[in-house]
Amino acid sequence: MDIQGHAAIVTGGGSGLGAETARHLAAAGAKVTLLDVNAEGVEAVSREIGGLGLVCDVGSASEGEAAVGKARDAHGPARVLVNCAGIAPAKRIVGRDGPMPLDAFEQVIKVNLIGSFNMMRLAAADMSAADPLEDDERGVIISTSSIAAVEGQLGQAAYAASKAGIRGMMLPAAREFSKAGIRVLTIAPGLIATPLLLNMPQEIQDNLAAQIPFPHRFGKPEEFGKLVMDIVGNPLLNADTIRLDGGMRMR
Repeated sequence: MDIQGHAAIVTGGGSGLGAETARHLAAAGAKVTLLDVNAEGVEAVSREIGGLGLVCDVGSASEGEAAVGKARDAHGPARVLVNCAGIAPAKRIVGRDGPMPLDAFEQVIKVNLIGSFNMMRLAAADMSAADPLEDDERGVIISTSSIAAVEGQLGQAAYAASKAGIRGMMLPAAREFSKAGIRVLTIAPGLIATPLLLNMPQEIQDNLAAQIPFPHRFGKPEEFGKLVMDIVGNPLLNADTIRLDGGMRMR
């Protein structure tokens, strides 16, 4: 798909992977709407790229519906949805203070998994009603999983479960939406140089980077954004999870 002149929605667009994805889409001529709970971040990035920034809790049905409606009014129905919104708190199932609070698990599932599904259902409805483009394509939906979905580490039970759910719903969604000309994929990043990692002590950063076969460094957010653009531009990419991890397998 040539995204120039078409609408795109990026969740988690106020920072990190979402912000970099929004920059790539805007540079390619897309009309981008960014969604984030961080008002300051989403405003700054949307102003930078000339897009529309909206404060939205993607796990809320009403907020998601309102945001997609505003994006549609401003730019038309989205042809691309990229789900980057997510949280990654680390907590053992049973820690020193006893069992993990159930609401802590629920919050991760709500933001990461339910949020991705919520935006998928709303964007897919608009895409299905849009006119077909080249190859009868109507849209592309990309969600962010993680290598933790299959190699989750200690303390990642909630995060790994949410990312495995995102990966798991990709194939049935791709099968369902194929009749409408909508492609569905997930990206499973490894260690990406976001503030979460870069705020760690240097010794820990070095140890983690050494586990990556090649290149021996963290991934760059712009490499995620580039992969998004590669997926959007290649109509044969569909119904798959693409690892972006330099060959890393988490211990």
